[in-house]
Amino acid sequence: MSGATLIDVLPAHQFDEAKLANYLQDYLPGANQGIKVKQFQGGQSNPTFLLEIAGKRYVLRKKPPGKLLPSAHMVEREFQVINALGKTDVPVPTAQLLCEDPEIIGTAFYVMDYVEGRVYSQPLLSEVAHEERMPIYQSMIETMAKMHNADWKAIGLEGYGKPDNYIARQVKRWGGQFEASRTHDMPAMDALMKWLPENIPADESTTIAHGDFRIGNLMLHPTESKVVSILDWELATLGHPLSDLAYCCLPYHMPVNVDGAKGMVGADLKSLGLPEEQQLLDWYCEYTGRSGVPNWNYYIAFSLFRLAAIVQGVYHRALQGNASNADALEVGKRASLLAERGWEIAQK
Repeated sequence: MSGATLIDVLPAHQFDEAKLANYLQDYLPGANQGIKVKQFQGGQSNPTFLLEIAGKRYVLRKKPPGKLLPSAHMVEREFQVINALGKTDVPVPTAQLLCEDPEIIGTAFYVMDYVEGRVYSQPLLSEVAHEERMPIYQSMIETMAKMHNADWKAIGLEGYGKPDNYIARQVKRWGGQFEASRTHDMPAMDALMKWLPENIPADESTTIAHGDFRIGNLMLHPTESKVVSILDWELATLGHPLSDLAYCCLPYHMPVNVDGAKGMVGADLKSLGLPEEQQLLDWYCEYTGRSGVPNWNYYIAFSLFRLAAIVQGVYHRALQGNASNADALEVGKRASLLAERGWEIAQK
């Protein structure tokens, strides 16, 4: 969020600020003296705003205006998981309130405390001092482990997702999404869709699964090399912990300097002060008490397949919306690349 640019509220996202201030005075001290609202610029699918109330800063996330798919933009689910994790040692912002009444600002929304910090989207951490890189990576894995160690039943997330067969359900779901947005022949994707359901590992652990756990979704302390907040809970559910770990490790399986891929293959990790993938797995085992990470290739192949399906969806929508064709075609090439890489790893 820091590093996120603040802008005046976009015309399409404007709402009645006086009505909001009036509603908030029962929850947040000083709201009756008025509020200041700015919008965070960026690609979040849920519009996100900075509120200033009596000298304190909060973040408001709401559903976008207009007609929405029933299961998309579930700010209620984001609030539920952040609020539940507030009782644990998992670093999340303090959740303040959820409002499901669309009468107040047009759609459901929630408010949480603003967290001060830094966000870096590139896994090579080139903007960070050399000696900070290793500790940041270690803190990232420690933070993930805290989330996976959280007792989801005890904190009231019993009904947050189905507790088993997560991988099977995900393979089916993303396979379906891929077919719905298929634009051309993709043999590697077909091969993965056949191979993945037939080779699901027997390990049925269930934890809170973030679904988009990567360096760019973590807020780091303003000056220290540690994670202070996990951001963007839109895809969170109950799921398999190794799906988060593998997704987080995807840069180790993608080429460096390929547009948009954010990969690390081909970079000299040692001279850059970055850990090898095995170091991340070792830290993860140390922090979760796991004895090892079996079937690692399966989880990496699964994560590449899932990302390929997501990217293919973006490509498909870009073609329909006649997005600048050059851009869309670049993205389209990436879906094939991801699938091919996934199939390559699956066969190892």
